[in-house]
Amino acid sequence: MDESDDGTIGVELTPEMPVRSVADLAVRAEEVGFDTVFVSAHYNNRDPFLALSRVASATESVRLGPGVVNPYETHPVSLASNVATLDELADGRAVFGIGAGDPSTLANLGIERERPLRRVLETVRVSKRLWRGERVDHDGTFTAVDAGLNYEVGPIPAYVGGQGPHMIRMAAKHADGVLVNASHPDDFAWAAEQVETGLADRPDDHGPFDFAAFASVSVAADADAAREAARPPVAFVTAGAAPPVLDRHGIDHDRAEAVGDAITAGEFSTAFDAVTPAMIDAFCVAGTPDTVAERIEAVLDYADSFVAGSPLGPDREAAIEMLGSVFDRVRA
Repeated sequence: MDESDDGTIGVELTPEMPVRSVADLAVRAEEVGFDTVFVSAHYNNRDPFLALSRVASATESVRLGPGVVNPYETHPVSLASNVATLDELADGRAVFGIGAGDPSTLANLGIERERPLRRVLETVRVSKRLWRGERVDHDGTFTAVDAGLNYEVGPIPAYVGGQGPHMIRMAAKHADGVLVNASHPDDFAWAAEQVETGLADRPDDHGPFDFAAFASVSVAADADAAREAARPPVAFVTAGAAPPVLDRHGIDHDRAEAVGDAITAGEFSTAFDAVTPAMIDAFCVAGTPDTVAERIEAVLDYADSFVAGSPLGPDREAAIEMLGSVFDRVRA
């Protein structure tokens, strides 16, 4: 199903750590062979574009971009300019990771996530027009009147983050790539069907498409330590998982609801403790390097590329070193 160039490997770094630490990890990721560095975007962490500017200055070859930013907190035209500025700073290495955002996080800011698929699609389309130097009038899920950028921009690939069938199909039809937020091969087998449906309607002039797995990974020499470090992200994924996804992995709905209720109440320790082994197996690639390599290989039976997302492991720097070796093995 691969219609893209050779698949790439990427890493997601979360700026819950200081910006200079994000840049240091990005440098190490570049040294061990990663192709792309994404910086996650949540209002309660450090600013992703400030972190990415530091990454751009510290690295030489990796592509880099937000993974992923939403078009609600910031106006889509401003986002297009943010990414274009990053691309200029990084000498043409920027990638635009765009998604609908987490509804509960947006609710913290009093933002209602209205018409998410349409909002993301319009953001991709308007951004590409702005980067081509066009002036844009737009009246849809957002408004732009004679908007334009007062500087030249080259082409920037737009990757749509998605989990649901409609967002994945839309990405395959209109974007340069999709970042499917899942971790289990069964989920990617399902996602591959959605990608194929979208590609069937993709205009010929849209160019190649990259189906990328955006998977939570936790790796360590000690399998138990790796799985323990996976509990927090797995709790949040479980809480937001749709019933068909829970059913696909045999996860009890009541148990998943209990995890979500604890998160909503701010009882995070309770939520993390309620995570079961089945939840970790379903929603994270967790374990020793050998175990992680086997799972990644299984995922790449369906996806073109792979992005290793947070938490990475109990020791981030050690995890990046291990993942460099894992991907050498997978590529071989």
